[in-house]
Amino acid sequence: MLLRNLSPPKLCNGTRLKVVQLQGNLIEAQILTGCGAGEAVFIPRIPLIPNNVPFHFKRLQFPVSVCFAMTINKSQGETLRAAGVDLRTGCFSHGQLYVACSRVISCTELFVLMPAGETHNVVYKEVL
Repeated sequence: MLLRNLSPPKLCNGTRLKVVQLQGNLIEAQILTGCGAGEAVFIPRIPLIPNNVPFHFKRLQFPVSVCFAMTINKSQGETLRAAGVDLRTGCFSHGQLYVACSRVISCTELFVLMPAGETHNVVYKEVL
């Protein structure tokens, strides 16, 4: 999964990619979702400068992360063949539960982990 906006709208934060080839300073990948689906792209190492430490340093890093799972927010707009939703802790808002359960093509491919048999849908009425 891409972690930075490199070339919107094709290469944005959250874009899912399939790595085709790894090189020292470059990743060749294929876009799996979005407007550039199926397109081959090259992702360079980019300088990252953290701002949450008391000293300054810069490092070159690929702006990608191995993704075995994604958050509900990252899944918005995605279509998945199968999905598992972990509801051991409540959803942040009522919209998140809907998004999590509506990403799959068929309801037979939706798997929900809910050991207690129920979940709490957290809604902060003061925000509404």
